[in-house]
Parts: sequence; C-alpha cells; structure tokens
Amino acid sequence: MSDINEKMLAVTEDLKPILNVLKEEDAQAILVLKEELADNWRKKQIFRTETEMRVSVLNDAKHPTSASKYWQSVREMSAHFDAMMGLSFDLRRNTVERIRLERKMEKAVEKADDLKIMDLEIDLDQNLYSKANMEQVAHDRVRELKTWSKIKNELNDGTFDDANVNTHQAHSLQLILQNRVQSLGPQSSPSEIINAVGPLQTVQRLTTQDGNLLGFKEAKLQLDKGQ
Repeated sequence: MSDINEKMLAVTEDLKPILNVLKEEDAQAILVLKEELADNWRKKQIFRTETEMRVSVLNDAKHPTSASKYWQSVREMSAHFDAMMGLSFDLRRNTVERIRLERKMEKAVEKADDLKIMDLEIDLDQNLYSKANMEQVAHDRVRELKTWSKIKNELNDGTFDDANVNTHQAHSLQLILQNRVQSLGPQSSPSEIINAVGPLQTVQRLTTQDGNLLGFKEAKLQLDKGQ
C-alpha cells in the first residue's frame, strides 16, 4: 500500500478516539462499520469529477467556444494551484505543531501530569486527523490539476490566442449573452432582462464582423458613418 493510502487509512484504522466517547451500543456499531468507513474514506468525492468539469463547468451555454472553455480551464487550474499553495503552508504548520505537542508531552510525562497528558493526547489525535484530511485534499487537488491540464491540451487546437485571454472574449461573450437572452421568458424579472440584453447590445455595437473589439470612440465613428 502506498504511503498516501496508509496515512489516509490511519484515521479509520485507529478508532480509539471515537470509541472512547461512545456508548457501548454505538461503539459496537462503529466497529461493525470499520471496513466500510475505511473504504468510504478512500473513495469519497472531494472535488469535481472529470465528468463534472466537462459537463457542468465547461457547459456550452456558459462557454460556447473552445477558446472560452480553454480560458475557463486556465482559471480553474490557477484557483486549485493557489489553494494547493495555501494548503502546503497549513501542512507545514501542522508538522511544526505536532513537534511542539510531542515536546510538551515529554515534559508532561516527566512531571507525571496526568491531566496534561490527557489533553495532549487529544491534541495529538486531532493533529493527526487534520493532517490526514489535508493530505487527502492535497491529493485530490493534484488530480484536478492534472485533469485540467489534459482538458486544456485537448482544447488548444491552434485556432485561438492562448496567450491573451482578452482576444477571444468579444466573440465568445456575444454567444454567451445570446444564450442568456434566449433563455428569458415572460416570468423573467426586469433586472434579469437588463443584465442580459444590455451587455448583448453593447458587445454587438462594439464588435466588428471579424470579431475584434472596438473602443468607444471607434464604435461611435462607425455608427456615425452608418447614419
């Protein structure tokens, strides 16, 4: 078994912290469920599956072009990497805290301070549980990063600018807003209509036939020429 799986299973294999506080009937029920709890711990869903990434996040209504899907994938990947960095700091603090607790335990044992020892045992158990959870989250964030990388490579077919996010937006945003306007109905509120129709009219006015975005002054000059 890999080192990761051993750490993930540590919480469910050592049930003493839970069993010690439960009534006998409940403790027995937990023991019966031990293997299932370990299995649940290993396979529980933390972040989105690849299916959810492709269908829910990158759905055609919100991201109608390959470019818009690609750049949303960039955002998702960046968010997970930022969170991974934050989690790495938390894991380092967890390690330092464990060392600190172990040193306190040594002193408590030397002094035969039974209450202090009991408190520190709780803190050490909680520290282990926190670390196991954080390592499991980190493992699943790596999975998301790898999957977003795979999706980005699939989408990046050379038909759009993959260096500047702004390049595709006039075209993609127009399609997104058209989808939003088409979804409006008799029950739509005035604010929903304004939030959909207003941006659509604006992007249509500012976008050239070849998909480039005009500045306000350029758009006004073109409008004046048309009149």
